[in-house]
Amino acid sequence: GVKMVIQSSPDLLEAITAATMHEVTLREQQYGMAKLEKKATEINPRGKAFRSSLTAGPGFNVIAECKRRSPSRGVLCETYRPEVIARDYEQAGARAISVLTEPSFFDGNLRDLEQVRLAVRLPVLQKEFIVSRYQLLEARAKGADAVLLIVAALNDDTLRAFHRTAAEYGLAVLVEAHDREEVLRAVDAGAEIIGVNNRNLRSLSVNLEASHLLIAEIPKTVVSVAESGLRDRADLVSLKAVGYDAFLIGEALMSQRDPGHALAGFLKGTGGITGDG
Repeated sequence: GVKMVIQSSPDLLEAITAATMHEVTLREQQYGMAKLEKKATEINPRGKAFRSSLTAGPGFNVIAECKRRSPSRGVLCETYRPEVIARDYEQAGARAISVLTEPSFFDGNLRDLEQVRLAVRLPVLQKEFIVSRYQLLEARAKGADAVLLIVAALNDDTLRAFHRTAAEYGLAVLVEAHDREEVLRAVDAGAEIIGVNNRNLRSLSVNLEASHLLIAEIPKTVVSVAESGLRDRADLVSLKAVGYDAFLIGEALMSQRDPGHALAGFLKGTGGITGDG
């Protein structure tokens, strides 16, 4: 795909979903639904294991993310080997792994997902901008246990339909919201896991207040995940205190020379920041 650098896109999300629609259409023309369906049936996703990993235990339930670049920060990791990073995360105590597979803005691809799936025993979330049912089948065929659905990118009918289809495929669904209205839409769509993204996908600004305010809107029966902009253990301590079950951490780990070591620091509370987690 074309590598795109975003200067100050008025609407990054729209740009990404348009690029994704284009890429998916091409892949579907090349490979076809029937062929993909056959491949998908050979794999059993562990959606339930993903969901339970987010409420698993004492301490912090972290979904640790593998990504090579981000639209906001540019290239995070020159020598990117997602399967090595994922293994390091697993050893450091991650409860699940997230893999960015979006090509145009994050330099990801589906092969990264396949490699990570083979490298770790932990459940794996495919982080992608899903705009088509074909992508849900791809996720299953490539070994994802969970997928991301972004409320801001989908209308209510599509959100509900994709959520149902993913569940039929055995995939867990992290439904991502970033304001009160989106959280309510996620609940309406049947979400069992809701992620609050502190980064506004349209402007890329990060505001941890979002997590603190929105936890009140998430039903207790729904697993809650705080995403984006988590910089240190203190952030985890305060978000766990207000009720978050799990935390998705990407750039704070990927911007370090050794992401696995960085995660161990978050979890063990080295660096002078202590918490009761």
